[in-house]
Amino acid sequence: MSHTLGIRQAQKLRTRQALLDAALALLEEQSLSSLGLREVTRAVGVAPTAFYRHFRSTADLGVALVEEALGSLHPMIRTTVSTADDSEQRIARAVELIARHVAEYPAHVRFIARERHGGVQPVREAIRAQLARFAREVKEELAKDAQAAGWSEDDLLMLAHLYVDQMLMTASLFLEAQDASEAAREQVARLATRQLRLISIGRRHWLD
Repeated sequence: MSHTLGIRQAQKLRTRQALLDAALALLEEQSLSSLGLREVTRAVGVAPTAFYRHFRSTADLGVALVEEALGSLHPMIRTTVSTADDSEQRIARAVELIARHVAEYPAHVRFIARERHGGVQPVREAIRAQLARFAREVKEELAKDAQAAGWSEDDLLMLAHLYVDQMLMTASLFLEAQDASEAAREQVARLATRQLRLISIGRRHWLD
């Protein structure tokens, strides 16, 4: 009996992932607010009623996509603000990691960029909550740096939000330049480097 239950659970997880993958592919050309569950189930090859075994609504599916899309960013953000290297090395690594992430997960980046200010409230709130969590993680990493001595908790959190917003903006710019020339992508990298350098300079002199 337990073996049969295990097989059923595995099949259920595969179907759920197939629904997420199909939705993400369909969302490359439209927003979540215009996505119909019949479109998603048709793409997967299951009956529309099967959708409700996994998600309460397309908004619920969208929240699951937020968790999937942003979950992989947590390790990258921690690496980006690590104090292991000097400022220039850290900036170069951050820009490289963002570019690589966009190249590997363009559909996820596009989904977040579009739905962050989209028309589905639960999804907007889920993105906002995840980004707030990112900011708290970044703040914890920044607090380990000797430069953080004397900083207030509010100022550290403000700086963390600057880093998170900058990463998202840079990811969106890399996405827009994905099908452009190598020169266009290099221009995005140069701009991102200068912007992160400006934040870094302000960080060093904030308490002056």
